[in-house]
Amino acid sequence: MEIVFPGGKRVDALYGDFTIRTDQCVRGGGEGSEPEPFDLFFASLGTCAGIYVLSFCQHHDLPAEGITLYQNAEWDTETRMFQKLKIDIRVPATFPQKYHNALVRSAEQCTVKKHIAKGLPEFEVTISSSEVIR
Repeated sequence: MEIVFPGGKRVDALYGDFTIRTDQCVRGGGEGSEPEPFDLFFASLGTCAGIYVLSFCQHHDLPAEGITLYQNAEWDTETRMFQKLKIDIRVPATFPQKYHNALVRSAEQCTVKKHIAKGLPEFEVTISSSEVIR
C-alpha cells in the first residue's frame, strides 16, 4: 500500500486497483470532501461485521433483506478513545429466532475486531530516502 498526498489535507491510500481517499473536516483544515481516516477505521468495524452477517445468511439460505447493523461507541473523554463498541443487529420479525445467537457469533468473527481484541499488530514506523542511490 502506498500513501500519497494529493493536496490540501487530503491523504490517499493506493491499494491494488483502489484509491482510498481521505480528507480532514473543515474545522481540521480540510475541505471535508472525503471521510477522515478514523471514520474509515470505524466504518471498517461495522462493514466487517456486516459481511460476516451477510455471508451467514447466504450460507444458510436466509434472507438478508431488512437486516441492519447499527454501530455506536462509548468514548473515554480523557483519552478520546473507544471504551466500548456496540453493534446492534436488527432483524425483521420474520427472521427465524433459532438463528439469532448464530448471527451474533458470525458478526463476532470479524477479522478487524479480532486484530483489535488481540492487540495486534505490532506497529513499526521507519524512515528512508526516496531518492535512488547510484
